[in-house]
Amino acid sequence: MSCIVPMDITLMRTFLEVAASGSFVHSADKLFVTQSAVSLRIRRLEEQLGHALFTRSKAGAELTPEGEAFSAYALSLVKIWEEARQQIGVPEGFTKAITIGAEHSLWSRCGFRWIDEMQARTPSLSIRAELGTPDRLTRFLIEGVIQAALTYLPQIRPGIRVEKLFEEDLVLVAGWPEPDLTVMDDRYVMVDWGPEFVQAHAIDLPDLRSGKTLALGALATDFVVGRGLAAYLPARTAAPYLDAGQLHLVPDAPIFPYAIWLVWREDMDDEIKQCARAALTKVVAGAVSVQEDVIEELEQASDDEIEILGQLDEQ
Repeated sequence: MSCIVPMDITLMRTFLEVAASGSFVHSADKLFVTQSAVSLRIRRLEEQLGHALFTRSKAGAELTPEGEAFSAYALSLVKIWEEARQQIGVPEGFTKAITIGAEHSLWSRCGFRWIDEMQARTPSLSIRAELGTPDRLTRFLIEGVIQAALTYLPQIRPGIRVEKLFEEDLVLVAGWPEPDLTVMDDRYVMVDWGPEFVQAHAIDLPDLRSGKTLALGALATDFVVGRGLAAYLPARTAAPYLDAGQLHLVPDAPIFPYAIWLVWREDMDDEIKQCARAALTKVVAGAVSVQEDVIEELEQASDDEIEILGQLDEQ
């Protein structure tokens, strides 16, 4: 290719998505375009290169030897484009830039404070924020769209580092005073915190059922509070509602530790990395302190030692 233009980058992003998913259909869904648009982009790229990049079949799309060889180049070109776009686009008055990402549930109590701390430490640092699912954040990291991310479900990839920040405790809270774990009636809402939580919940709390399941993360908080319902929510998210008397801890209810992870590119600028990590360390310390206060309150309200959901049979 003699020239890199935005459309060329779009073609290569599409190629990388199809290569990762092995499916034109799934790639179309993730890229928010039609399947025919994906097919057209791949065809145009193949015409430019003069080689077939995928072998199509009913089972999906598999890279040809030429496609395998092109993968590394495509990833490098996309990464270089992103780096150039971000550095050239640094606003006047700023010297460096970082783009971070996080899942929806992690922005309000960690992500926004992370931005504040980085800006306070390095006022000349331009910061951009992205929202995404674990899959989307991973793709952004690989392509260089973002340099670091907060997620509940990290994915191991070459050139990407993963570090556990802390265990976020999910606690059972209710929108009425003096709640009882054995008497929830139809006021309980199942918030889907992932397969491990759902499995542990089914095993250890089989009688706690609900006709409503919300796979919304911490966004479910408004639904629960506004309707006076009960649900498992992050302790730090529930804290201000507990203080305001809008939510109440359910005594003797087991908690569920849910790990939060920091994922970042190994080739991050050292100065930016140090700033980002130092800022996040302070944010995590604050989050852990809030969580510890909630767990202490739960322990005081409970008759027995607080157990871990999914480990009740082991204790």
